[in-house]
Amino acid sequence: MEPADLRAIVADLASRLGDARTFLDVEGKEAELVELRKAASAPGLWDDQDHAREVTSRLSHFEGIIKHVSDLEQAVDDLDVLLEMAVDESDRDSITEVEHELETLSRDLAKLERESLFFGEYDDRPAILSVSAGAGGVDAQDWAEMLVRMYHRYLERSDFTFVVDEYQEGEEAGIKSVTLTIRGVNAYGTFESERGTHRLVRISPFDSQARRHTAFAGVDVIPEVEVEDLEIDSEDLRIDTFRASGAGGQHVNKTDSAVRITHIPTGLVVSCQAERSQMQNKARAMQLLAARLAELARQEQAETVASIRGEKHEAGWGRQIRSYVLQPYQMVKDLRTDFEVGNVQGVLDGDIDGLIDSYLQWRRAEHYEA
Repeated sequence: MEPADLRAIVADLASRLGDARTFLDVEGKEAELVELRKAASAPGLWDDQDHAREVTSRLSHFEGIIKHVSDLEQAVDDLDVLLEMAVDESDRDSITEVEHELETLSRDLAKLERESLFFGEYDDRPAILSVSAGAGGVDAQDWAEMLVRMYHRYLERSDFTFVVDEYQEGEEAGIKSVTLTIRGVNAYGTFESERGTHRLVRISPFDSQARRHTAFAGVDVIPEVEVEDLEIDSEDLRIDTFRASGAGGQHVNKTDSAVRITHIPTGLVVSCQAERSQMQNKARAMQLLAARLAELARQEQAETVASIRGEKHEAGWGRQIRSYVLQPYQMVKDLRTDFEVGNVQGVLDGDIDGLIDSYLQWRRAEHYEA
């Protein structure tokens, strides 16, 4: 490779690295590290283990990003100097070394660039993911269960952890709804791509005439927030208890430990049956309610801004975002990004990385245009 070409590659790497630094908000993370280190050294940190894990995980994550950027910037600068020395001295061996180092740096930068796709305000928050059956009767309930299985398979081979907060079985098959709370690095940023209506086309296993049916399931994803971040008037709440349902061992269906909370002013309803006691389920349900109220406030703000701008597109989550076609051909297509996958079974078995990454890239492009 000619020196001029190598210089162009080095310049391109430096430019891409600058873009990644901007989207990663390295300066902001450096400022937040001061507070995170204080929180990590607090005496009572581990009194709340979930909070402690979140603080230490966030601290480690930020330190890793900052070091990664700094190391890459130093490596690009060193490589630029080495290239100029090699050209001045006509040192072919050093030029070859630069070529090899550029390949390594390009791969390393690609990993950082993926990290830079997570720039949203809530991307690093835990995600509350809800799947509910839509139009399509028993096929829709079966489809909702297939989606939950897809997410379970994805989560099982990832670094994320999750708990099932709420589970409602279908009347004949499948599920009516399921709510999961997912924790890990960039949990909300990763699963935001799934918010919307998912459409399935297949030969229905519930149709004796083996006809093709279309079923819909809704996926809602919101970031978890602390209850303390919102003021919730207890007089606005109706709290009901009921017996848990679904898989869960001897405790299930034995006691009225599950809790359902209705926020009367908005009509929002949340429930939790994952914990062993009614008190724990109530506390968790309050967290779910806080997250949904915060999301409702964000949606109302977005709609206000859209009306001022004169934007006409729908702001809610109930739009179709993805089609999964099993008949008459095999194809999964994301309708926002136009990303297509021919291996439908692989996607349903949890191989959704391509769909997630295509959404993140599309989201960043939309952000640039805005």
